[in-house]
Amino acid sequence: MPDVLVQYDTEIIQAIGETFIMVGASVVAAIVVGLPLGTLLYMTHPQKPMENKLLYQFCNTLVNIIRSFPFLLLVVFCIPLTRLIVGTAIGTTAAIVPLAIIAIAHYARLVEQSLLDVPKGVVEAAQAMGASRWQIMTKFVFVDARSSLILSLTTSIVSFISYSTIMGVVGGGGIGDFAIRYGYQQFKTDLMMYMILIMIILVQCIQLAGTFLARTLDKR
Repeated sequence: MPDVLVQYDTEIIQAIGETFIMVGASVVAAIVVGLPLGTLLYMTHPQKPMENKLLYQFCNTLVNIIRSFPFLLLVVFCIPLTRLIVGTAIGTTAAIVPLAIIAIAHYARLVEQSLLDVPKGVVEAAQAMGASRWQIMTKFVFVDARSSLILSLTTSIVSFISYSTIMGVVGGGGIGDFAIRYGYQQFKTDLMMYMILIMIILVQCIQLAGTFLARTLDKR
């Protein structure tokens, strides 16, 4: 192991842990809130089972506004909300709030797109069999779209890792923040490159796992 990694082994392990905490919380927010929100966007979309133009436009506009924010500005904009929710605007816990917000909007849009890609005939067949709205979604639409949903979540996780590198602005820590503070700012290019390599390996592992799971679930 290179000497520079041995020298900062404790800090590196801490930075990796902080990244996992931030990204993990983002994934939970994306699944728990983003998935239902994306499903609502699909269900209320024109010509869909629960078509509701007013509700769709409200949710659609909200998602678009959040996704339109440059993430760094979103972090700063959320500082009052973050302080209200967690009692502080600094630290890894505080970093979770803006990450969760962007995660929800990001995955909700991808969920909507994945569900819209389900062939119209699948829904029509379900309706012809007398399936309820709940059954249409759980027994037909989600089953047909599950591979795409997994790939969308994989893409989202990679984006969350990228977003987490910005959280040094609010003292969130993580691999990206460590690379900037200990590598770039202290002119230790080799240390910075090692951190970049760790990020690349992490992203590749997630992408491979997501692709494998999506192929396994794709029964079409």
